[in-house]
Amino acid sequence: MALELFAAWLIVQNNQYQSTKFFNSSNKYAANIISTTQGIKEYFSLRNINAELAEENAQLRTKLEQRNQSLYTLEVREIEDEEIINRFSYVSAKVINNSVERFKNYITIDKGSQDGIKPGMAVISSAGAVGKVKSVSEHYSVLISLLNTDEYTSSVIKRTNHFGSVNWDGRDPLYSQLNFIPRHANPVVGDSVVTSGFNAVFPEGVLVGIIEEVSLGPEAQFYDLKVKLAQDFYKLAFVEVVKSNLLVEKDSLEQKTIGEPK
Repeated sequence: MALELFAAWLIVQNNQYQSTKFFNSSNKYAANIISTTQGIKEYFSLRNINAELAEENAQLRTKLEQRNQSLYTLEVREIEDEEIINRFSYVSAKVINNSVERFKNYITIDKGSQDGIKPGMAVISSAGAVGKVKSVSEHYSVLISLLNTDEYTSSVIKRTNHFGSVNWDGRDPLYSQLNFIPRHANPVVGDSVVTSGFNAVFPEGVLVGIIEEVSLGPEAQFYDLKVKLAQDFYKLAFVEVVKSNLLVEKDSLEQKTIGEPK
């Protein structure tokens, strides 16, 4: 066996054609091994890559919100107010538990009070609205999903600017209902439904879904509108928690005003 290997080595060393073929074949196998090894490394690093991309997305969303508020401030209000410009900020988080088959579905994420998250904060994804923070521990938070029959999200039809509330009926996790749209509003299939911004929790204009079915009874005051949700909750992996930096001021003023005697 040793002599056979030695003879093969001599042939390869002393014949250009055989030498070229041998080293080309060796390089091909080596390249395949390196490529496979690199693929395995990339696969196991996907979690870190996704987390980094989610964090970068949150930072970019914060900068975009600041830019939009800055343009509004300079062009419409003609004032420079840093608190208004920084009205919203975002914290990226990974979904570690998620239910879609119950009437009251919840989502658990890997960020908590240590990251500045508090109950009541809105949660969105790259696709659209997701829900709202319900409870918080130091390192985790539980969210009320849009797929929760108790959750109402103030929304508007983008084309007509008529507002109502999106509320899940407990049936199909891909669809929800838009309620309280009056019969004169004339919604149509394909209309975008976005957050209204009225509650200062969600930023204005976050996509909730697209109207897929429209019906109106002869005596009904409001439409029955079926909305296909922008976020497929079966595929939810990363979210962004929205910090509304002016929410406390707004709520305090409203409570003070409502509580004042006439």
